[in-house]
Amino acid sequence: MDANWLNSNAIVIKSTTQHGKPCQIVDNTASVEHKELESILQSLIENDEFGMKMLSDSNGRMDLNKPRLAHIQIGDQLYRLVLYPYEAIIDHY
Repeated sequence: MDANWLNSNAIVIKSTTQHGKPCQIVDNTASVEHKELESILQSLIENDEFGMKMLSDSNGRMDLNKPRLAHIQIGDQLYRLVLYPYEAIIDHY
């Protein structure tokens, strides 16, 4: 992840995966409550979302540098969730 892309006020919470690897969640909006971020990070860890997964695109080729993208609703707000192998980033939708 290019650190220049991150907001200078971004909130970072670090933890460890089920396999002992360091991981983190970054709130690039700096607007999500700390407790909510901890909960999301814990859920990602419990669901084994971090690490090198055998993902393939429609052509059957793997791209380990390509993040997974999703949307997440926190309260009434919709955010973009970008998931790298050991980092999740919440950003504005």
